[in-house]
Amino acid sequence: MISLRFDTANLICGLLFIGLGLFFVIQSLSLELGTAFRMGPGYFPLVLAGVLTLLGVVILVQSVKVTGEVIGAIAWRGMLFILPAPIVFGLLVRGAGFVPALFVAAFIASFASERLRVPAALALAAGITFFSVLVFSYGLGLPFERFGPWFR
Repeated sequence: MISLRFDTANLICGLLFIGLGLFFVIQSLSLELGTAFRMGPGYFPLVLAGVLTLLGVVILVQSVKVTGEVIGAIAWRGMLFILPAPIVFGLLVRGAGFVPALFVAAFIASFASERLRVPAALALAAGITFFSVLVFSYGLGLPFERFGPWFR
């Protein structure tokens, strides 16, 4: 007799991804889709929801093949520094501008690593900010304020 074994974590994640993906597929179908060259407001959400559903199927299939491992300790340090970083960015970007908001967010997120110290975190935040300004401001020409009204 064949007995199927499931990795519980992958099974739950796969089903969750499939459920969320299908929900957003249905939601995006109520919007105008357009074509690949003239995308409507529902085109990109439909593609992302499709990718999410596909990833869920892949994870679900892996849950059957792979024997489950015990889930380790929760990475509290990572959650304490990674999760607030985009919130801080969102709170700062209008008043401070793109450059200071990104620098502060990257600086905060860099402390998710136990090995990174303040000088390295400053260098990392400066590098990410410099690269992002080059790509988004100069390369793509996006119209955002590099420095906001707080610095005027």
